[in-house]
Amino acid sequence: MTKTTATPAPADTDKKVRLVLWILMGAIIAAGLVWYAVFAMNRPAPAAPQAAATAQLVREDSHRLTSPAVEKAQLVEFLDFECESCRAAHPLVEELKQEYGDRITFVNRYFPLTGHRNSGTAALAVEASAQQGKYQQMAAKLFETQDQWGGKQDSQAPVFRSFAQELGLDLAKYDAAVADEATLERIRKDAADGTALGVTGTPTFFLNGKKLVLNTEAEFRQLLSDAAE
Repeated sequence: MTKTTATPAPADTDKKVRLVLWILMGAIIAAGLVWYAVFAMNRPAPAAPQAAATAQLVREDSHRLTSPAVEKAQLVEFLDFECESCRAAHPLVEELKQEYGDRITFVNRYFPLTGHRNSGTAALAVEASAQQGKYQQMAAKLFETQDQWGGKQDSQAPVFRSFAQELGLDLAKYDAAVADEATLERIRKDAADGTALGVTGTPTFFLNGKKLVLNTEAEFRQLLSDAAE
């Protein structure tokens, strides 16, 4: 009697085919994971982001209001021309500048506060004036007239331009400076330095690199007196 071999049922054949396919796919995936692991271990590490530029309390282009022959100290003020506290401090700072300006370098830096609608515009006006040698004159003018323009929600640029005219500035050069991105960047740099140095409000003073916490005018005077010795 001849033996006959049973032919696998179609269902069994499909199961075997699927099993082989799963085995092959598993092998491919495993190989891929191995290659990924090898690649990941051997590829160069991503470059670290470039470190931010170190903040500077005083830069080469910072506005120095006094030039003592022999400098005993530096007093740096971060200010906002729309800030009422800065306006209130301005007369005292002027007195101190007259008293100690022959020994202490007084430095002003911009720090427009976001809560003041025209503080940035005011800083632009002062910086544009500074480019024609009238930094202190425009700064003083803005503090003197702060009641007229401070706190307004509409742009006070035309008012500041009228001040520039009163100061005898070349208005074409003034307008060009106000519109120049480099002028705005100059102010941004001051503000960025201030933020990095821990300035959160205005006026903020640094004496010989130390941030001052002032309670009285007498205390301020004494600190400057000691530094000027």
